[in-house]
Amino acid sequence: MTIGLQDGTRADPATRVIDVAAERSRTAGTAGRHYFNAAGAGLVSDGVLEAVVAHLRREQRVGGYEAANEAADDVAAVYTSAAALLGARADEIALFDSATSGLRGVFDALRLGAGDTVIAPRSSYVSQALRLLAMQRHDDVRLVVVPNDASGAMDLEVLERAVAGASGRVVVSAVHVPTSSGLVEPIAEVSAIARRHGAWTVVDATQSVGQIDIDVTAVDCDALVTTGRKFLRGPRGTGLAYLRRGTLEGLGAWAPDVRGAVWTGEDEWTMDGTARQLETWECSVASRLGLGVALREALDRGPAATEAHLVALGSRIRAALAEIDGVTVADPPASPSAIVTFTVDGLVGKEVSTRLRTRRIDSIAVPASHAQWDLGTRGLPSVVRVSPHVYNDDEDVRVLLDGVAEVATEARS
Repeated sequence: MTIGLQDGTRADPATRVIDVAAERSRTAGTAGRHYFNAAGAGLVSDGVLEAVVAHLRREQRVGGYEAANEAADDVAAVYTSAAALLGARADEIALFDSATSGLRGVFDALRLGAGDTVIAPRSSYVSQALRLLAMQRHDDVRLVVVPNDASGAMDLEVLERAVAGASGRVVVSAVHVPTSSGLVEPIAEVSAIARRHGAWTVVDATQSVGQIDIDVTAVDCDALVTTGRKFLRGPRGTGLAYLRRGTLEGLGAWAPDVRGAVWTGEDEWTMDGTARQLETWECSVASRLGLGVALREALDRGPAATEAHLVALGSRIRAALAEIDGVTVADPPASPSAIVTFTVDGLVGKEVSTRLRTRRIDSIAVPASHAQWDLGTRGLPSVVRVSPHVYNDDEDVRVLLDGVAEVATEARS
């Protein structure tokens, strides 16, 4: 596979075969459990762990600043790897401690206020939804939540009318894959609509980067934010953002920091012209080095090959769950992803997840409070979410399906 680290070009045939046995052999967390929570926090590889621990040991011996100076080239390579994965350039990448921090930094820098408009899908995650609601309440920003079409995805015709009729500066706060289902939103079409009307598009790709092959040039978005801990299989406390060159031109960071600005006079400063103007100085260098390893491993596996493998695995699990008595798949029709959600008759999601955990099966319950515009609207108090990754084998899937069937049978007893 050829990866273009600067120009965003890469060749990655989806026909490549993922070596599941090899992935398991370098992932200690697969031993003794059946882990289906990559959408919460994917299992890190042994290499990721070793990178984090090795740097912490170096900090212990020589000090944090000195260890960071020694690792400067490796930290710079994190930006290069992230850019390669997303089809961007290294100077369009900023690193954060989470996707939420990244989204906050982007929206703060846009400085929206009275008369401006944000348009969002019903698939928005709680943290971003609350942020937008707070902007509506405290900053007089107009918030428009677009309904879904029959497929469960954002209704593009309604979106077009909303963008065309919006006032002030307009930002579409798009979501690629939500936390509450396996839905995949049509973000390229969303960005195209925004572009036609001079609006910005900011994509929350928290649940998609690492499982779905994303090229920001093809998507044509202005910004995209993701986390390191989920399908990228990086450490917790890491995240990254892509910002198209020129997106923040004339705006600058809302809260400039020594990382992205230079204090040049009594009341003057200059901004870094790259995406890093949104960063802050302090960070966990060890965690970023671990993220760098995770990014390189994702590139080595191949983004297109990983997507093909995981989408097929999600489809297989979704179809099998639908055949179990007392189980209802909760994913909308437009759900070609590795995330699968379902309910079990007579049990709330947390009860199902707890019972599966006693069988050494890791899943998670997503309550309506994490997705009111989605689960709340659909009348679902909670769903059970399972999300496999490249380290899940056929035995894991068999145990998962048998476990869900047993829990459903118990609920009917």
